Amino acid sequence: MFNSITHSHVYVLDQDQALDFYVGKLGMEVTADVKLDFMRWLTVSLPGEDRHILLETPENPMIDPEASALIRELLSKGAMGLGFILTTDDCRKTHEELVAKGVEITEEPVERFYGVDMGVRDPFGNQIRITELAEVMGEPPAEGF
Repeated sequence: MFNSITHSHVYVLDQDQALDFYVGKLGMEVTADVKLDFMRWLTVSLPGEDRHILLETPENPMIDPEASALIRELLSKGAMGLGFILTTDDCRKTHEELVAKGVEITEEPVERFYGVDMGVRDPFGNQIRITELAEVMGEPPAEGF
């Protein structure tokens, strides 16, 4: 029925600050930056990838002001859940590079049954996981991680 996911989104509070983080620190590239009548359509992706992430502010005509304020509050508290997962060939090296760039690390690299995994947070509160996938995945633990 469907072929692919082309776009997903994360809420951000400031799109220019989001560009600094997602492009300047994570190495993504801008794939669209268009002023629409009702919003700025700003998307980024990993170089060469076809999946785009819309860096969206919670102010648009489809969200009433009360809901927009609630989204801002939840986002700032880090309560919006996982934004997305990035993969890397070397999680520990990526960790060192991100620390040097001042990225907030929420969980240091740790061995898991599926590989080496770490957590970061963008300037707005979005949670992002970075994973070096294992060549051969182990057995998941019987109870939790």
